[in-house]
Order: sequence, then C-alpha cells, then structure tokens
Amino acid sequence: MRILHTSDWHLGRTFHGRVLDDAHAAFADHLVELVTTESVDAVLVAGDVYDRAIPPNDAVALLDETLRRLTERTRVVLTPGNHDSARRLGFAADLMREGLIIRARTAGLDRGIILPDADGNEAAIVHALPYLDPDAAREILPPLLTERLGEETPTKHTAGEDQTESGDTASQPGPPERPRLPRSHEAVVSAALRLVAADLDRLRAGRSRRLPSLLMAHAFVVGGEACESERDIRVGGVDSVPSGVFTTLGGSPLAERSGGLDYVALGHLHRPQELTRPAGPRLVYSGSPLPFSFDEAEGARNSATKSSVLLDLSADGVTGLERIPTPVLHQVRTLTGTMPELLSPAFDDATGAWVRVILQGERPPGALATLKERFPSLLAF
Repeated sequence: MRILHTSDWHLGRTFHGRVLDDAHAAFADHLVELVTTESVDAVLVAGDVYDRAIPPNDAVALLDETLRRLTERTRVVLTPGNHDSARRLGFAADLMREGLIIRARTAGLDRGIILPDADGNEAAIVHALPYLDPDAAREILPPLLTERLGEETPTKHTAGEDQTESGDTASQPGPPERPRLPRSHEAVVSAALRLVAADLDRLRAGRSRRLPSLLMAHAFVVGGEACESERDIRVGGVDSVPSGVFTTLGGSPLAERSGGLDYVALGHLHRPQELTRPAGPRLVYSGSPLPFSFDEAEGARNSATKSSVLLDLSADGVTGLERIPTPVLHQVRTLTGTMPELLSPAFDDATGAWVRVILQGERPPGALATLKERFPSLLAF
C-alpha cells in the first residue's frame, strides 16, 4: 500500500506581506499529479491546514477545490492542527463521502480507519489524532478513559471556594470536583494513545494477516528541530511529548499485544525530519510544503528541502520511504555584504527574488531606497 504524508499547509499565510496563494495553488497541483503518477492509495494531512482559525475566503476555496480533486483520485484523511479551528474544519465531517475523512473531535480519536488498497482489500489502520490542546483535552479525555478502559483519573477542583463580601471563606461547599489529567501535552497525548492501543488491539484481533498501523499526530516531539515560523504551542512550558510514548502507546498494558504502531505521521514542525529511535515506530515530520521565513527558505535550499513523504507499507510495516520535493515558485534569498558588494554584478541573479538584506559596513544615506531599486522585492532589511 502507498501513502502520501503531508502537513502544515497553512493556507492563507503570507510571507513578509506577500500573498502565497499562487505557491499554495502550485503545491495543490503538484499533490494531485503525485497522487496520480505514484498510484497513492491515501493522503494523510496531519494538521495546520489553514494558517488561522478564521481563514480568508480564497484559502477556503483553494482547500475545497484541492480536496475535490484529490478525492476524485484517492482517499484523504485530514486532522486539524493548533492553527486550525477544529469545529470549523470538522463541520459536517460525519456527512462526508467515503473519500474524505476529517477527524476533528477528541471523542472520536480512537475510532481506527481501515484503508483499502487499490484492489479493495483491507491494507492499513490509521488512527488520526486532532491537535490536543492540554487545557481542553485534560477534561474531555478522562470520561473516555473511564468508559472505554476503566481508568479512573484523579479529580481536581474546578475553582476556589466561594468568598463572602468581607473576604472570608464561605461555609457553603465549592463547585463539585471533576477528573482532570495533568496540564501537559505529554499527559493528554499519552491518554489518547492508551485509547488507541485498545482499539488497535481490537482491530487486529483474529486476523490471519497483520495490518500495518499508522498514527497521525500534531505535536512537538522531543528531539525535533523547530523553525522560527512555527507558532508556539507551549502551555506553561509543558508543550513537548517524549518520543517514547509512541512506542509504549502512552504506557498502555495493551501496547505489546496490540502489535504497536509502524509509522507516526507528525505535523507541527516545519522542517522535514525523522526522529531517530532504537526501537518503535518511525517518527516522521513531513514538514511544511512551503518556507514561511527567510531562515526556513535558506534551510530548504541547503539540507532540508521542502517535501512530502511517500510511504510504502506491507504486513511487516514500512517497506519504503521517499521524500518528494515540492515545487519552488518563488526564489527566496538572504544577501549579506557591503553596499558596493550588493550593488555589484555578483548579486545580479537575485534581482527577481524575494530578498532579505544584511548590510555590512557603512550605511550610506538613502541606502534602503537604493537597495529597493536594485532588488524590487526587498522584503526585509
């Protein structure tokens, strides 16, 4: 079976004031062509589809058109990230046709999706986690843990005791206590993984052939390398998730019996990378398809080329992994030098690029105007 893993499209985003709609449209064309030429059985989009909770109309129209084109050719599984509004992105998700599955609700995160191959045979299991905000998920997950796993979560006060007008503590009892997980991304992701473990064990039980298992998650996993263009998801310094939780499935007693995960399709970090671990599933960030900062563009031109991940699976797990570079519509350059150097023919190849200039040495009067004439798309100075 062949899977295409992508994330962090950030539709509606700008680059230092320049609209990226044309670059996003070129990426959408690239995805559609890739799905066709590589016979992709499913596309996984691991969060941050939009750049903000209320996206511009053009971004909504582009997503609508892209999903229409993709679902005419393959299946798409999509989850919201920390930039998206899960409620808006997941509107009418239960009414979607078979080719498009949007998992935006925390309560449905342990409903595994069984994907068929090109011949219609059951070929892979996908559990799609939406972005789990610690403040919300720590209250939503405990009832699910109790109902489905019999886990009891310690209770926490919902507020302090009532105060009288004089400031003394009132005699009446405060609000009732309710179960809450610790306020961290590690705690809520681990809880979600324990729910996944139980469902994975159920889905694999009694089968004559092992189905490979994929998990989609939008998180900052320890060991990942960040970029300056990512929005901070820290909540009181408790943003990160240890990579080991994906091996132990959040400490689930069913982790070994369930057969474990084979691949974790990660979103949030914009730099394409794979986290190295001695054992357990492959932990892979597809990265964003476009650079959203000058530093990110420099990295993409050097060692971290923007890409999507083309994944081959069998009953044994991952049998092949290839990064497919995404198209570069706009040249982005950081130019460093003295004023005479920047005006010399050495930088003639950057006149049509989106440019950041780091000026060294003396700054003569009118330097900015001169550089703008030299580089019409000077965006940072």
